[in-house]
Amino acid sequence: MSTIAFVTTDLPIIGAPMAGGTTTPELTAAVARAGGFPFVAGGYLTAEALAAQVDRMRETTDNFGVNLFAPNPVPLDRAAFDAFVATLEPFAAERGITLDPEPVNDDDHYAEKINLLITHPVPLVSTTFNLPTAEVIDRLHSVGTQVAATVTTAAEADTARERGVDALIVQGPRAGGHTGTADPTRQIEDRATVDLVREILAEVDLPVAAGGGVDSAEAVEELLEAGASAVVIGTLLLLSDEAGTSAIHRRALQDNAFAETRLTRAFTGRPARALANDFIRRFDGLAVDAYPAVHHLTKEFRAEAKKSEDPQALHLWAGTGYRRAKEGSAETIIKELGGPFTRG
Repeated sequence: MSTIAFVTTDLPIIGAPMAGGTTTPELTAAVARAGGFPFVAGGYLTAEALAAQVDRMRETTDNFGVNLFAPNPVPLDRAAFDAFVATLEPFAAERGITLDPEPVNDDDHYAEKINLLITHPVPLVSTTFNLPTAEVIDRLHSVGTQVAATVTTAAEADTARERGVDALIVQGPRAGGHTGTADPTRQIEDRATVDLVREILAEVDLPVAAGGGVDSAEAVEELLEAGASAVVIGTLLLLSDEAGTSAIHRRALQDNAFAETRLTRAFTGRPARALANDFIRRFDGLAVDAYPAVHHLTKEFRAEAKKSEDPQALHLWAGTGYRRAKEGSAETIIKELGGPFTRG
C-alpha cells in the first residue's frame, strides 16, 4: 500500500464525517480547499444517495475518504426495550407522537454500500460502530482502496491491525456524537485523547488520525506530538457556514443555558455525546443498549423537536470543545487550526 491517504494532504487536519446531514458536500469541499482531508459521511444513506455524494466529492478532489457504519448487532432485551417504550410514551404523547412499540433493526445498507465502493473505488474507506471484517478489508484492498478503522481502545486497535487495516482513527471519549466503539455496551470512562493515542501507538505500528475534545491549535499540536499523523475535527466545524447544523442546534451551541455535554444512550440506544438537556436528564438513567431500535423509536419525535425548535427534546451532538466552535468559513477554521503544522 502507498502512503495512507490522509497523510498526503497539505494540512494534518481531517474533517470528521458527521452523518445525518451535518457534513454536507459544501463542507467537504471547504475542507479540501483548505488543504485538509475530507470524509464523505456515509451513515444513514442508501447506496444510491452515497453514490451521489461521492460523485460530488470527486468534482472537488481525488483524495478523500468515505465513512460507513459497520453493523454491530447487540442482542435485544425485549423486556427492557418495552419498559423504555412505556417510559417514553407520555413524553412523546405530549408532542403529539405515537410511538411504534415494535423494535426496528437494519444494517444501514452496509453491504450495498460496500458493493458500491468495490465497483466505484475511492482512496480510503473507514468504518465506525464496528471493525471491518478481514473479508471486507481484502475486498477493498483488491480494488486499491485503503481501509481505516475507528478504534476507542488499544484492544480494538490490535484487532483491527490483525485484520489488515492500513490506518486507525483513534476516537477519544470526549468526541461529539456517537462513539465508534465496537462494544457499545461497555462503560466508557473519561480520558484525554492524547493519552489514548500514546497507549495505542505503544502497541500498534500503524498511521493514526486522532480526535475527541479537540478545541484549539494547541490541542492539534499535542496530538501530533504524541504521534498522530492527522487530527480529526468535528465539533469545531458545527457553526461553520458550510455545515448542515440546524438553526436550533447552532443556537444551543452558543446558549449559556447548555453548560455541559454528556455521554448518553437515551436518544439512540448507543453511547453518544450531546449537550445535556431535559431529555437526557429525564431518560438517560433508563436507557437501554438497543441500537438501532432506540434510534428508530425516537426518530419521529426528534424530528418534531427540530421542526418545533424544542432544544430540550433534540439530540444536540457536541464534543467537550463546543465552546470554542465559531462561525465563519470552514476553510478559514481549518487553516487556522492546521496552518502552523503544514506538512513539508
